[in-house]
Amino acid sequence: MKQLAVWLLLCLPFIAYSNPNPDSEKIGTISGVVYDKNLQEPIPYVTVAIMDMEGQVITGGITDDNGQFEIKDIPTGKVKVDIQYIGYKNYVKEIEISRANRKVDLGRVDLEEDIESLDEVVVTAERTTIEQKLDRKVITVGKDLTTAGPTASDIMNNLPSVSVDQQTGAIALRGNQNVQVMVDGKLTNVPAAQLLRQIPSTSIEKIELITNPSAKYNPEGMSGIINIVLKKNALVGFNGDINVGLTYQRQAKFNTGVNLNYRNGKFNLYGSYGGNYSKNENFGNVFRPNDNSDQRFNFLDNNKSNLFKVGIDYYLNDKNTISFFTNQNLFDGGVDGTTDILFFDNPSLDQSQLFDNAIDNMSQQYNFNYKLDFAKEGHNVELEADYNDFESDEDANFRFRGNSTTADYMDFVDTERSRLTVNLDYTNPLSESMKLEAGLQARLFNTDIDYSSDGQTLNANGDLIDTPSTNFEYSRDIYSAYVSLGKNYEKWSWQLGARAETVEVRADTNSVRAFTNDYVQVYPSAFLTYTPSEKNQFQVSYSRRVDRPGVGQVNPIREWSTPLISSFGNTNLEPQFTNSIETNYTRNLEKGSITAGVFYRIIEDEINRALFIDRTDVNKVILTFDNFSNTTAYGFELSSNYRPTKWWNFNTSFDLFSQKQKGITEQIDSSIENPTADNIETNTVEVTNTAWNFRMINNFKVTKTVTFTAFGMYRGKNKNIQFDVDPMVMVNLGARVSLWDGQGTFSVNYNDIFNSMRFKFVGQNPYLQQGQFNWESNTVFVGLNYRFGGGKYRAKSRKRRDNDEKQGSGGIF
Repeated sequence: MKQLAVWLLLCLPFIAYSNPNPDSEKIGTISGVVYDKNLQEPIPYVTVAIMDMEGQVITGGITDDNGQFEIKDIPTGKVKVDIQYIGYKNYVKEIEISRANRKVDLGRVDLEEDIESLDEVVVTAERTTIEQKLDRKVITVGKDLTTAGPTASDIMNNLPSVSVDQQTGAIALRGNQNVQVMVDGKLTNVPAAQLLRQIPSTSIEKIELITNPSAKYNPEGMSGIINIVLKKNALVGFNGDINVGLTYQRQAKFNTGVNLNYRNGKFNLYGSYGGNYSKNENFGNVFRPNDNSDQRFNFLDNNKSNLFKVGIDYYLNDKNTISFFTNQNLFDGGVDGTTDILFFDNPSLDQSQLFDNAIDNMSQQYNFNYKLDFAKEGHNVELEADYNDFESDEDANFRFRGNSTTADYMDFVDTERSRLTVNLDYTNPLSESMKLEAGLQARLFNTDIDYSSDGQTLNANGDLIDTPSTNFEYSRDIYSAYVSLGKNYEKWSWQLGARAETVEVRADTNSVRAFTNDYVQVYPSAFLTYTPSEKNQFQVSYSRRVDRPGVGQVNPIREWSTPLISSFGNTNLEPQFTNSIETNYTRNLEKGSITAGVFYRIIEDEINRALFIDRTDVNKVILTFDNFSNTTAYGFELSSNYRPTKWWNFNTSFDLFSQKQKGITEQIDSSIENPTADNIETNTVEVTNTAWNFRMINNFKVTKTVTFTAFGMYRGKNKNIQFDVDPMVMVNLGARVSLWDGQGTFSVNYNDIFNSMRFKFVGQNPYLQQGQFNWESNTVFVGLNYRFGGGKYRAKSRKRRDNDEKQGSGGIF
C-alpha cells in the first residue's frame, strides 16, 4: 500500500494520459475531510485517488493540514473514490458525475486503524534505507545497521562517505575531519569522538549527511554536517519498544534501550532511555628504526553511558503548538593503560608509563519551541530556545618505571561549558511555486577549564619547578541573520540565500587576555535543480562555509601525554573558510535508484596539525595545530539502493577524494650523536592524499521471518601530514529472525570475520617510524527487540540545526 501511495503522488502530474475516455467533460468536483475514527482528529497528507470502474487512476490529490481535500476536473460518468493512508483501512466509494451532480461533498470520512498494515510497516524497518534529498542523504537506521555495534561510533563506518578512526574516535566525511556532528539538529558541548561512543546505536532513528547546507543552516563544517536523529515514537495511544544487546570479543559490551510514547488529543508525551556499558581493549606499537626502539601500548577503556530524553508536544489549537524536551547524558568512564618503551640495543634505557584516569561528565540540554501557523498553508513563525550545559571532571594518574627521570604525578582537569541558542524563523509561501525563509539567531558559548597537577616541570631556564596551575576561559558570541528565496518551475527549481554573522571571540589564560578575534562574514548559497522526468534529476549547488577552531584546538592545557609525545592547543588559531561547489545526478530505477556526485572545495587559512620537537628533550615531540596557506580538495561519489529480486536488496556506495594538506614538522639529522635544540630544522610539509572507499550492505530474505545480512567495506590507502596509512578491509555477517507476529526481532552478527581491521602506518617526520594499532573489531553481537502498542499519527517535526566549531582529532594520532 505504501508503494501505491507513493506511485499515485508521482503520477498525479501525468494522470491526464490515463483517462480512458478523453472526450468526457471534466466538470466534476469531489471534496471532503478525513478523520481518525478513534482520536476524532483530522489526518493530514492522506492520499485521495479518483479511478474509473476498471481501476485506472484518473486524478487525485492529498489532504491538507486540516484533513480537507478537493479534487477538480473529474470527467462525467461513474468513478471510484479511493482514500488510503498508511496504517488505516482503505475507504472506497462509487460516485456518478453528471451535469446534475457536478459537486459532490463526501463530508466527514472516518478511517479505522488496520492492524495488519501496521505490522507490514514494522517489517520495513528491518533494513537500512538511503534517500537522496535536496541538500542531504537520509539514512534510516535498520536492524542490519544497529547490529554492527553497540554505539553510534560503531555504525558510522557503514555510512556512505563517512569514516571513523577507531583509535581516536575522530570522524571524517569525504576524507576530511572538519565535519560537524549534532544530535536532533541541536548543538552539543560533548566532544564529537566522545559523543559518538556515548550514544547507543539502538537509540538512533536516522542519520542525515548534509554535504552542502543552505544559508538557513549555520555555516560551520568544511566537509558538511552529520545529524544524528534519536528515536521519538509518535504513534497513537500508548506504545514503544524495548531492546537489549551484548557484544563480545575480549571484553563484554552491553547496551539497552527503552522508547515510550503516549499520544492522545492535544498532547504527545514521549521518553526514551539508552544505556551503554562497555570495556574495550586497544593495543599497538610504534617502532623507530633510527634508535632501534619500540613503543608498545596497551589500554583498557571502561565506560558507562546513560542517555535520557523526555519531551512533550502540546497542540493548543490548529495554529499554535508548544513543545519542550530535555536530554540528560550521564557518563562515567576511565582508561587503564601501559606504555612500554624498549631500546633493543641498550635495554638499560627501557622505561614504562602506567596511566589510569577517571572521567565523570554530565551533559544537560533543555529545549523550548513555539510555532504559530497562519491561515495560509505553510505560512508560519517559530521561536526556539536551546540551553546546553556540560560538566566534566578528570583525574589522571601517571606512574613511571625503569630508566625514567620523571617522578609519579597526578593531573586534575575540571571543565564547564555552557551554550545558549535562540532562533526566530519565518516561512512564507509567496505563491504556489515560490517560498521565502528568513530568520535571526544568537549563539552564546562559554567554557572554563581548570588544570592543576602535583608534579614538576622544567621552566624556561631548565630548572625543575612545581607544575603551575592553569585556568583557561574561552567565549564566543555569534549573532546572525539569514534570508532564502526559492522558486519551482515545471522542470526547474532554484534557491538563493545568504547568511550574515558577527562574531566576538575572547580567550583568557590565568585571567590574562591571550587572544581576541572579532569579524563579520557573509555566507552565500545557491541551488539549481533540473528534473526533466520522474526518473532523472540534476543538481548543482554552491556554499561558503567556515571552520572555527574548537576548544580542544585552542586550549593551552595539555590534552594528553605519553613518555615521548604530548598534545597542546594553540590559542592563536584563526578560522578557516571554504568555498564549496557540488553537482549531483539521481536516476530513479524501477527497482531502486542511483546517485552520482562531484564536489570541489577551495580552503582558505587551512587548520591542520603541527608537529614540533620538545625543546626540553629532543627525543620527545609536541603535537599542536596551526593555520596554513590556501589549498583545494575534490572528489567523486556514487551510491545506490537496489532490489534485484524479491528476496535480495542492497545499498552500495563508492567515493574517491583528493586533498592537499600542509603542516609544520621538525627534524634532527640522524647522523648527530647527541643532538640538542640547536640541531632542530623546521620544515613545511605538503602532501596530496588521494584515496577511495567502497561499502556494500546486502539483505537476503530467506523466509517471511528470517533475513540474512552481509556487509563489506574497503578503505583505500591514504596519507596525512604524519603517516602513510595502509588499506583497511572489513566483512560482517548477520541474521535476524522476526518473532511474536512481527512485534519482536532476534539478531545475531559476526563483525570483522577475518579480523582484518587495523590502523597500520609508516611515518617520516620528525623521525622514521612504523607501527599499527588494533582494537576489538572481531566481535559477536546478539540482540533482542520487542515492540508494543499501535496506531499511526506523526507528531510535531523538529528543525535540524548544526554545530558551530571544528573538533580536534583527539587521541594520540
